[in-house]
Amino acid sequence: MKKYTLAVLLTACVWTLSGCGISDELENAHEPRIFGATYMTRNNPYFDVLNESIEEVVEGNGDILISRDPCQDQEKQNGQIQEMIEEGMEVLFLNPVDWERVEPALEACREAGVVIINIDTVVRDTDYVVSIVETDNYMAGVLCAEDMMQRVDNARIVIIDNPIQTSITNRVQGFLDTIEGNDNYQVIHTSVGAGEIEVSAEVMAEFLRSAVKDGIEFNVVLGGNDPSALGALAALQQYRMEDGILIYGIDGSPDFKAMLELGYVTGTSAQSPKTIGTVAAETAYEYLEGKEVESYISIEPYMITRENLDEYEVNEWQ
Repeated sequence: MKKYTLAVLLTACVWTLSGCGISDELENAHEPRIFGATYMTRNNPYFDVLNESIEEVVEGNGDILISRDPCQDQEKQNGQIQEMIEEGMEVLFLNPVDWERVEPALEACREAGVVIINIDTVVRDTDYVVSIVETDNYMAGVLCAEDMMQRVDNARIVIIDNPIQTSITNRVQGFLDTIEGNDNYQVIHTSVGAGEIEVSAEVMAEFLRSAVKDGIEFNVVLGGNDPSALGALAALQQYRMEDGILIYGIDGSPDFKAMLELGYVTGTSAQSPKTIGTVAAETAYEYLEGKEVESYISIEPYMITRENLDEYEVNEWQ
């Protein structure tokens, strides 16, 4: 009876596995890498869809995505990013609460060798990030202004802004630049709504109390995102002042499109969290593979109004 050494037996096993294609899989297998994601809040379904699209790509590559919700608290977000670094995160998908106060976390990522893909809202110091993936937020504001100007010859406008979020400030700037120099369109009031329904409803209600008291008239509301616009709508309905008011959001969310279908709002400059998340994740993998990636990737928005709503799925994101 022949005796075989351990080396011969192992070689035979490899040949057998190779014939089944298993050895190739073993060679290509890798220890799952850890990717991190943090968004300014998860109190907005937009970020849930964005996270799901990133997760689909990451898990499809055999890796792990961990995510955090700082609940609009930048100090909390900085701490959560540090925690993910300690958990072995190699890539961070970052949507900052505050584009300036996030810098300590950016520095911590640089020291730890963590790759940053900046999504949706740009950080102030972009030297820390490999790539920025966002909607053309300035154009989103332009589209809302253009639609408004087609509908009314003059307007007194209320804006719900959020200065610490560059995506919203860029949208507002696009809107303002489009109406600049035309005295028929005037911004009479600006509030800070934190990009959330509840906060925007509160600040709009506060303005409406003053408007009723002082006889202030207006006929257009621009929300920096859909939740801001829907918060304004809620306050207007509470005061029974929604009639004759054009209400614009920016996102193209199912909630906003449902109100659009009912005729309560006017239009939304839509973006696609599915596209942003997928592009961001694919860009991260390209970078990890040593490929050159674009430092800034802009995705074009488009206008959804009552007139073309039937071209879109009301209950889904784009």
